Amino acid sequence: MRANFRHVWVGVAACVALAPPCVSAQIVAAPTAPTPTSTSKPRDASLDDYRAHLQSLTALVQACAKARDVKTCDPTAVGPDDEVPVASQPSVQTGTAKRLVRYGWLRVLLSQAQDKDAAPARPKTAPTSEQRAWADVRPAPPTTTQLLESAQKRLAADIAQAATPAPPLPDHAQQRAAMKQVLAEREFADLEETSAKETAFEKVGNWLNHLIESALKASARAPWLGRALVWGFIVVVCVGLIWGLLQLERRWRIRLVPEDRGPAPGAASAIPWQLWMEDARRAAAAGLWREAIHFMYWASISRLESKRLWPADRARTPREYLALVADDDPRRAGLATLTGSFERVWYGGRPAGESDYRNAEQVASALIGGSSATASGRGEAQ
Repeated sequence: MRANFRHVWVGVAACVALAPPCVSAQIVAAPTAPTPTSTSKPRDASLDDYRAHLQSLTALVQACAKARDVKTCDPTAVGPDDEVPVASQPSVQTGTAKRLVRYGWLRVLLSQAQDKDAAPARPKTAPTSEQRAWADVRPAPPTTTQLLESAQKRLAADIAQAATPAPPLPDHAQQRAAMKQVLAEREFADLEETSAKETAFEKVGNWLNHLIESALKASARAPWLGRALVWGFIVVVCVGLIWGLLQLERRWRIRLVPEDRGPAPGAASAIPWQLWMEDARRAAAAGLWREAIHFMYWASISRLESKRLWPADRARTPREYLALVADDDPRRAGLATLTGSFERVWYGGRPAGESDYRNAEQVASALIGGSSATASGRGEAQ
């Protein structure tokens, strides 16, 4: 029992040690709320639609740079992001690859441009030589007006790029020939396609990754859900660890004797149980009921020991044999009854009768399995 509690406490300590990393992992993995960069989903736009959108954005930036008010510098006037087809990059699924053009940077700039530039603060005292050197190394950040001018140049460059035809893709004939030559080598001769088992494992892994990603997103919206998942995982690990330690302790308490080892000299199983039972029946035929119960008990012990319920050891007492049987073992009740009858008659010195022997024989037959054989020899009594 002390060993049982020792292993259980080891499992509990391991669970407590697991808790801080899991909680910290939840805090680290919890994503921050992303800043919205688009008012709607991206739209599918052709090249003409994309160029027209860029021209309208150029006019919007120019008007905002002149007016610098809330009405003219409205970020919602930018519109949704564009998904533009790229003719020079074919896609296996759709036939044509698409490029997502985002305008989040422009929305932020227009929101900032609603307020006019603040006048530069005049220093109260003349700057020192160190301050002037630092100003040369780290120039002042650009003003909103300068950023609007840079935005117009960027949009103009995008319009020019959209009007330029895409260059044809190179055929990579030389690289393809070199790759074929490499794959023709002997070390690549045994390459095989991915098996169905590996494909299934990959799908399961992708599903688990998607499930974890969904859980992280849900925990960002509901913090209690993330904590519940973390502590639920800890509880499951703790229960599994404690259950495994209990099973391991039970195996240590009731060890199975290896197949290649015979019974120890002097052990009950060193004499076949059939010989013990034959001695018991001979003693009963002679009216020696006390000796008959004695032989019947050891016939049961020999039979259970031969089934490798415990390691063979002649030094054990009847109570120690009974303690080696697990509480949930169906044979424990019968062995307890037979042990009590044997102890009362053999060690307690009480007289025994035929009824006592018949009851012991019935219990022993159930433990042995209801089968007996005629022995070829006689075992020595204990």
